[in-house]
Amino acid sequence: MKAVILIYGSDATWAAMTPAEMEREMGAYGAYTEALIAAGKFVDGSELQPAPTAKSVRVTAAGASVSDGPYADTKEQLGGYYLINVVSMDEAVEWAAKCPGARHGGVEVRPIVERG
Repeated sequence: MKAVILIYGSDATWAAMTPAEMEREMGAYGAYTEALIAAGKFVDGSELQPAPTAKSVRVTAAGASVSDGPYADTKEQLGGYYLINVVSMDEAVEWAAKCPGARHGGVEVRPIVERG
């Protein structure tokens, strides 16, 4: 099965980090990615641009409405993701708990709907 690990955090937390803290955190993500690859679990993943670069789109009978920023105004924003291939949801949760984002924000794990 495939699952996605959605990484949520605060842009303010990242902005407040010193260069040494940022380097340490990016190193932790690099090690986590390498562990997923070594275990044969990594499918895809990426950091996202900061939340203010987002556009939210809603379509109604009146047409498309586009607004700046993420859909919801929250303290934490979606900052990145990992798409992993695992044997169970339990294994996906185990990998999510190892994600550096779980330490300073939160992660959400969702199974992917696979068709065909």
